[in-house]
Amino acid sequence: MKGFNFMSNFDYDVIVLGAGPGGYECAIRCAQFGKKTALVEARELGGTCLNRGCIPTKALLHSAEMFENASNAGNCGVTTGEVSFDFARIAEYKDSVVQKLRTGIAGLEKAHGVKVISGFGKAVDNHTLDVDGERMSFDKLILATGSSPARPPIPGIDGENVVTSDEILTMDKLPESFVIIGGGVIGIEFATLFATLGKPVTVIEMMPSILPGVDSDIVRVLSRVLKKKKVNVINNAKVTGINGGETVTVNYELNGQEKTAEGCCCIVSVGRRAMTSGIGLDNLGVEMNRAFVNIDEHCRTNVENIFAIGDITGKIQLAHVASAQGLVAAANACGHDEVIDYDIVPSCIYTSPEIAFVGLSEDKCKAQGIEYKVGSYNVAGNGRAMIMGDALGTAKLIASPDGKLLGAQLMCPRATDMIAELAMVLKLGGSIEDISHTIHPHPTVSESVAEAAHDFEGLCCHALPKKK
Repeated sequence: MKGFNFMSNFDYDVIVLGAGPGGYECAIRCAQFGKKTALVEARELGGTCLNRGCIPTKALLHSAEMFENASNAGNCGVTTGEVSFDFARIAEYKDSVVQKLRTGIAGLEKAHGVKVISGFGKAVDNHTLDVDGERMSFDKLILATGSSPARPPIPGIDGENVVTSDEILTMDKLPESFVIIGGGVIGIEFATLFATLGKPVTVIEMMPSILPGVDSDIVRVLSRVLKKKKVNVINNAKVTGINGGETVTVNYELNGQEKTAEGCCCIVSVGRRAMTSGIGLDNLGVEMNRAFVNIDEHCRTNVENIFAIGDITGKIQLAHVASAQGLVAAANACGHDEVIDYDIVPSCIYTSPEIAFVGLSEDKCKAQGIEYKVGSYNVAGNGRAMIMGDALGTAKLIASPDGKLLGAQLMCPRATDMIAELAMVLKLGGSIEDISHTIHPHPTVSESVAEAAHDFEGLCCHALPKKK
């Protein structure tokens, strides 16, 4: 159903505040349900994901991958001569991708009849929004204001050449060395990027391991890859101060001793904070959990006509979760009855090789006392991965003893594309048998998933028999 409802007593049936991946899709869906919809954004369409997150970082990583592939082309019999890169042009490529996608979003909003309003929105009351001094009324309001990089109270964090993930993505000249504070997904992706481009990188992580929560077997393999790329990872280290300048010195504590790490640039990558300040939540009477907005499974707040989605809800800070929440919130704001399930959410890490996982890991099964069995396959035996020169990693399936799939972890080329198959199996309550009896095309990396299922059954043809 499409078209506007002109019988409303409000300026808009629905106003969506924030045009990130959750907000802009939410606005389109409201319009598809026939509601007069406005989308309010203080910055660029696409939010953090498109402009300062997912898309620009992956564009840079793609350029780094192309550089690495060209450098190793001789292994495939291709003569290239000396390979080099121009970082200014890499930055231009990144910006061009972002601009094309941003223009595409604007076109989609217009085509669906969504009114895009540029400005900072603040709720005045439960039916009024102020956008830079102009007031407009709404029946339903959907909050989608997102998050920004966290800035912990580290002495010297505002020093010269000390940046967050936002600022580092605006550079067009590549620093000669890096210190990255934080070994989570964002920090490790940046470490992969800059190390691939040949720059020394030191990662300082407070936890015992990088990528907390990721399967420990995969982290061990990735740690070896990073070491080979000359990334120096320091775990169990607490940063105590930063001295900015042409050379940045990061002071940290390790095993009771004060130590330092130096680089031309320091990236602070220690998580993200909800952007809920100044948008009028006090005027709405919305219940909060610290800086996050409380919502139910319908993405509704405690105020009946106010919904919230994305990073400000404190659920799972991933773009695809925000998008899923946006579609649920839109449906419920438009009179439907939908709920969101956070149990099956795939996660992707764009290292080299890529990492993707969904559901329970072996570590989580152990921690929760869940009986399980593992099927795995070493990607070194996969023909497609070998052809690509990237035959490192594993496909690992976790299932109950009777074969019901509980989770999957992939570390291999195109893992981020392949994980959707396993998320679907989980969503449908499927089994190892469902995977092993599905014909996977050859030659593809996806065959590794089938091989892992065969291994679970003790019938893997492309692996040496296990010793009994």
